Amino acid sequence: MEMLLDVYKRPFDPGNPVICMDESPKQLIAETRIPVSYSPGKPARYDYEYKRCGTCNIFLACEPLTGKRMVKITERKNKRDRAYFLEEIASQQENADKITLIMDNLNTHVPGPLYEVFPAAKAKTLWDRFEFVYTPKHGSWLNMAEIELSILMGQCLKRRMDKIEIVKRETLAWQKFINNRNAKVNWQFTTEDARIKLTRLYLTIQK
Repeated sequence: MEMLLDVYKRPFDPGNPVICMDESPKQLIAETRIPVSYSPGKPARYDYEYKRCGTCNIFLACEPLTGKRMVKITERKNKRDRAYFLEEIASQQENADKITLIMDNLNTHVPGPLYEVFPAAKAKTLWDRFEFVYTPKHGSWLNMAEIELSILMGQCLKRRMDKIEIVKRETLAWQKFINNRNAKVNWQFTTEDARIKLTRLYLTIQK
């Protein structure tokens, strides 16, 4: 945790940008009855019944110090899609020498899938461009991309959508809107704060 918090304290460096990455499922849901649209003094109304239409997956990467986000919608969550998303992140940072990538501590967040998708030479070249930094177990809230996903869900996807094409269209519009605002992340939680608020964890380690 303290190593990650030190990364967040780094000043902006275009040669070594800090990127946060996360993913989340999105259930595709269709209406079974036509909703009643809103009118003056009356909110829109929807029936509680719905029809399941499968799921899709949302990949999100954000650069907190520049206020840039990148969202990709895929039909599923697997190693191949994650490898292609890493390739997209690298292509967006073509002038960077090393990309510090912050991810959750999952057993699938490893370089191995790069070799399953790309030829060995390309996989190694792509891997060399990244420095992987993981959040602690049970500490995924330290990943700023998780916060961005929550904002995306609340502002854009908190309603029923039955087709992946709709999700793609809506997230692309949100990405353009939020990037044009240049909304940077002002991270306030420091190592000093952690040693005070999470003192019970430090005491457990000392014992």
